[in-house]
Amino acid sequence: MLADQYYLIAHEDRTGRSRLHPRATGLGLAAALLSELVLEGRIGIAEGDLFIIDQRPPRDALAHDILDLLCAQSQHRDVRTWLSFLAQDSALRVAERLIRVGAVEAVTRRRMLGGAQTLYMPNTARQRNAAAWASTRIANMLVRGMDLSAADRMLIGVVVATGLTRHVMYGFEMYPHIYHALPSMISSLPNDLRELVEATESLVGSALTVGRR
Repeated sequence: MLADQYYLIAHEDRTGRSRLHPRATGLGLAAALLSELVLEGRIGIAEGDLFIIDQRPPRDALAHDILDLLCAQSQHRDVRTWLSFLAQDSALRVAERLIRVGAVEAVTRRRMLGGAQTLYMPNTARQRNAAAWASTRIANMLVRGMDLSAADRMLIGVVVATGLTRHVMYGFEMYPHIYHALPSMISSLPNDLRELVEATESLVGSALTVGRR
């Protein structure tokens, strides 16, 4: 699932902590979750508006829940509003989906000043290898110039929009031509997915600007 792959890229496999500001991570995951529904033909996006195409429930439980919510609130169409809303708990919901498939485990740690924190992280060698492969797979395909599916191009688009490009390309700095190819790769996306990338990038920029004030 696209959002699962983004989650593994966006979080450190040794600590479970986000590589980004939590708001940026949440927006990236929200975009990835909406992308899953676009790719399944359940929703579309045009000129900033989100609309329902097919109300049949997806097989995935999380995608099903989100589609139900979109259908129940179909009067709200602004995609930026939906991204901001879904970003509030997208990290937790995707982490729970990853737990169900055995990709991460919930690890609770006590804080130095009291209280506890629950992180969701790969906790075995197999899980850590799978998490590392999420970004390595994308980097390898970019280096080799392979044809990418719409899902992989969208994953790259969300990675770029949220500022994770350097992490994905870590160790591949000797291939600078890849960075020049990214804009055209994103522009080749279907219109609704491209709009999602642009809206996500704009919201991430706004969130980080507010956070620095």
